[in-house]
Amino acid sequence: MTRRVVRTPLDVDTLAVLLKASALPVTVSIAKGDRRSLDQNDLQFKWLSEAAMQLGHDVEDLRCECKLILGIPILRAEDESFRAMYDECLKPLDYVRKLRLMRHWPITRLMTTRQLSAYLDAMYRRFADQGVALTIPEDRK
Repeated sequence: MTRRVVRTPLDVDTLAVLLKASALPVTVSIAKGDRRSLDQNDLQFKWLSEAAMQLGHDVEDLRCECKLILGIPILRAEDESFRAMYDECLKPLDYVRKLRLMRHWPITRLMTTRQLSAYLDAMYRRFADQGVALTIPEDRK
């Protein structure tokens, strides 16, 4: 599968060339927004590490919990196909099984920069409510 983020008119032209060169039939999906940024990704893991250390939790367990409790609702609210797939495959499972699946199921990887920003805001509120002190980057102050 090929993914392209289109930011400029040149990107549009490049995508058109790719489509014209593709063997037919092809399926094309268009989603609004950009992929998450590396800075957002770094901040997410920094906060998970800080929270895990301060709360005495395993960082991977905490990551899975955040993906399930915070990330799933963001994606379900905005992506009809994700919502349908989640509702059919995961919603019927108990909480423990859902957490286990979060170790292997991409959630934040599917998010746009705007969605990941909402996810980070939710993480911050959740951890702050638990008394966790998180590093705030200059650009988020």
